[in-house]
Amino acid sequence: MPDETKDGQNRDREEKPSGPNMAGDVGALLTGLKTTLSQAFKPVVTTMYPEDKTPRSERYRGRHYLRRYDNGLERCIGCELCAAACPVGCILVIAAENTEENRVSPGERYAKTYEINMLRCIFCGYCEDACPVQAIVLGPEYELSDTSREKFIYTKEKLLEPLPPDVQARLTSKEKK
Repeated sequence: MPDETKDGQNRDREEKPSGPNMAGDVGALLTGLKTTLSQAFKPVVTTMYPEDKTPRSERYRGRHYLRRYDNGLERCIGCELCAAACPVGCILVIAAENTEENRVSPGERYAKTYEINMLRCIFCGYCEDACPVQAIVLGPEYELSDTSREKFIYTKEKLLEPLPPDVQARLTSKEKK
C-alpha cells in the first residue's frame, strides 16, 4: 500500500517538477511570431475621425429630438409617460392646457416645460417606446460633447425639430403684415 501524506493524498500520484522543455518553448514562440506576422501584413483599418465617420446601424440611439406634425404643431401632448418610463429619471415634463388662442399641440394639453439631463441619460430608448404619439425619438447624432455641465440640460427649444419650410414661410408672411 502506498504511503499517504498528512492530507490523505498518495505520494505516488504527485508529479515531480520537470526541467525546461525546450521544444514546447520554441513552439510557443513560433505561435506568437506567426500571430504577430499575420497581423503585420493585413491592411490598416484606421478611420480618420472626425473627417471620416463610421456608419451607424439603423437602430442606433443617439441624441433626442421632439418631433412636430406637418402643420407645425408639436406632437408632445404632455402626458409625462416618457418621464415615468425613464429608469434614471432624467426627463422633466410640466404640462399646461391648450387654449384656442394658444394652440401648441393637437391635444388638450402640451408640454410647457420639457427638459432632458443628457449627463444622466443612458440612451435606453424607453422614453421613445412609452410615447403614445411618437413625439420623442432618438436620432443618429452621437457627438454630444460640450464645455459645461449646464449645456447638457436640453430644453424644449433645443430638442424641438425646426418648423417645416411651408409653415415657417406662412409665419414669416403673417409677421410682415
